[in-house]
Formats: sequence, C-alpha cells, structure tokens
Amino acid sequence: MRVALVHEWLLTHGGSEEITGQLCAVFPEADLFTLVADPVPSLRALIGERRIVTSALQRIPGATRAHRRLLPLMPWAIERLDFTGYDLVISVSHAVAKGVRVPAGVPHLNICCSPVRYAWDLQEQYLEESGLSRGVKGVAARALLKYIRDWDRRTATRPTQILAISEFIRARIQRVWGRDSGVLYPPVETEFFAARSEERGAKSEGMRGRGEGTEAEGEAGTRLYVTASRFVPYKRIPLIVEAFRLLPDRELVVIGDGPEWEKAKAVAGPNVRLLGHLPRAELRDWLQRADGFVFAAEEDFGIAPVEALAAGTPVVAYGKGGALETVGPGCGVFFGEQTATAIAEGVRALEAEIAAGSVTAARCEEWAEKFSVERFREGVRAAVRATAGAGETAVRAEMERGQ
Repeated sequence: MRVALVHEWLLTHGGSEEITGQLCAVFPEADLFTLVADPVPSLRALIGERRIVTSALQRIPGATRAHRRLLPLMPWAIERLDFTGYDLVISVSHAVAKGVRVPAGVPHLNICCSPVRYAWDLQEQYLEESGLSRGVKGVAARALLKYIRDWDRRTATRPTQILAISEFIRARIQRVWGRDSGVLYPPVETEFFAARSEERGAKSEGMRGRGEGTEAEGEAGTRLYVTASRFVPYKRIPLIVEAFRLLPDRELVVIGDGPEWEKAKAVAGPNVRLLGHLPRAELRDWLQRADGFVFAAEEDFGIAPVEALAAGTPVVAYGKGGALETVGPGCGVFFGEQTATAIAEGVRALEAEIAAGSVTAARCEEWAEKFSVERFREGVRAAVRATAGAGETAVRAEMERGQ
C-alpha cells in the first residue's frame, strides 16, 4: 500500500510538525509532500529519512526563507501535487494542505489544526501586525485574503474525512466551512515530561507545603512559576511578565524567544528571569520544579499546558480556546480576561485551590495522559480504517509496520 502524507511546509519544528512526525512513525514507508522544504535538524530527526516531494514553489529563489510571501501562489501549487498511484492521502493542514486534489476513489483524511487563521478569525490582527491594515497595500491584502477564504471554503469538500485537533477547532470548521468533523487531539510527549516515580511524592508534598495560604511564602519558600512559548503577540508573554510585578513574592521563569522579547524584557521586574530558548530536557526540568505554569493565549489546542500537566504542574490559563479542553478538573484554574490583574488573581486562585487539596500533581499527570502519543496513534489508526473502507487490510498491514 502506498501512503502519501501532506504538510504545508517543512521548515521549523512546531505543533503541526509534531502531528506529521507521529504520522511518519505510524506510516514509516510513506512519502511526504509539501510546498517547500528545508527542515531544521530537530524536524529532520522527527520525520526521518524518507522521500520528500516539493511543489513548484521550491524552485523560487529564497522560497524557504520567505515562504509566507508566497501565500497567493499556495492554492495553485498545492493543487498541482501529483498523487497518482497512492492508495491513501493524509494531510495535516493549518493553511492550504487540505486542498490537495487526489485521484477518484482514493481516500483523503485531513487532520485540521485550523482553517486558515489569518484569513478568518485573525485577519485584522494579521493585517495590523504586518503593516497592511491601511492604504493601497491594505486594500490589496484584504482582496487576497478574500480570495483565500473563498478557496478555503470551496475546497473543504475535498477530504473524505476531517479530524479537528480540538472541539474549539471543530466549532470553527462548522462555522466557516459548514462541515462537521471528528476530533483527534494532537500528540504530546507525556512520558518524556512525566516526573520520575521517586519525585512524584515530593512534588505533591511541595505543592501542599507551598499552598498554605498567601502569607506562608517565607516559611514555605518562594513559589516558582514558569511560562514557555514563542514570543509572538497572541501568546501574550509580555502580559504574563507584567503580571508578576503584582506578585513580587513569586518568581517567574520565562522560556522561549521571538519578536516580542524586548517588550517582555522592558516590563520584567527583579523576580522574572528570561532564559531564552532551552533544550527540551532543560524545559522539562523547569516544569517539574515549578509550582504552576502560566498560559495567556487563546490557542487552538495548546501543547505547552499539557506538557506542564504531564510534569505534575498545574496550570493558570486564559479561559478560552483549547485550554478549556486541555486543562481538566483538578488541574488548574482559569482567568477571564487577558490583563495583568486577571493573571495575578489567577495565580492566587491556584494557590488557594492547592491549599484546599482541589488541585494535585496526581490529577495533573492523569489528565495529561488523554493526550499521549499512543492515544494519538490509536486515533489515527481508527480514523484511517474508517476512512479507507475497502482498503482496511492493506492499511492495517502498513500501520503494523509502524508500531
């Protein structure tokens, strides 16, 4: 059986690439199709040594360095990828990958991270941040995004089956495409982030000791909070940093980098440490030590909070988007507004919940297992069997080689 996997572009290593990497593990002999490819080392290690088929855009000088500027050409390029001879196509899409054309009778399973964000819900934010909200450029940009929206909606009928990465995205798909979908949560390396067995008891005792009321900091020690993310506007990292000006007796460690680094640095008090990008093993160590993880984005899913939960660390999260699904009962608290004051109140509320025994490390770890790599792989296998229909025997044989 010949399986083709489709990803928009293979350049950096993020959440959608994790999904594609796990598909590569389930289908070790599959070919990988993409618009442009120049994978960073960690992404190359994730997808393995396999055949990568790129589109005509790859031949444009500088395409891999400035691929977003090629948005007007992406629908044209993705539709011209050739899947002749393949028995199954699986696409991972947050832009145009779901719009591939496959031969008649070939099943196409789409895992949808979101309909094109910058053409739908985030259009105004995208235009403002790109300096394209006004003038002639603004008119041209809006016309382009309308073309993308029309194409995006029209091609939503092409996949045989669509799986959203959360109920939040399932609702967006229904709203903008008018199509129902299933839900398959993305894979999170919960086993990697989990605390070692001998550390779990100490983690729980430490949480209880540091949750004994807001006046107990001196006796119990300074409470440690962590946030980790790319420093891009919607992640609200500077806002989290600002919130800890209202919490001078707590410590915040910020992991990651990006265009909003200087903004975060400018508002950081003496109780905030900006560590930049760290290897995953060091990120894990900080998560396992932390009393809480702070998350202020409205995310489609949000892998970082689940990584924290897997380490036994509860989450203070903005109460919209995927966090409402990833942060379960007994795993943290939500705040209702993206303001420094609301975040600070959320931190205090978490400490009260820990003191009351309502939030525990054990509950965090247990909930995180809902999003494990193995759960994801099982979901893929089930979805492929349902999508492929008559090809079930051949599909199973290919998947078994990837177990």
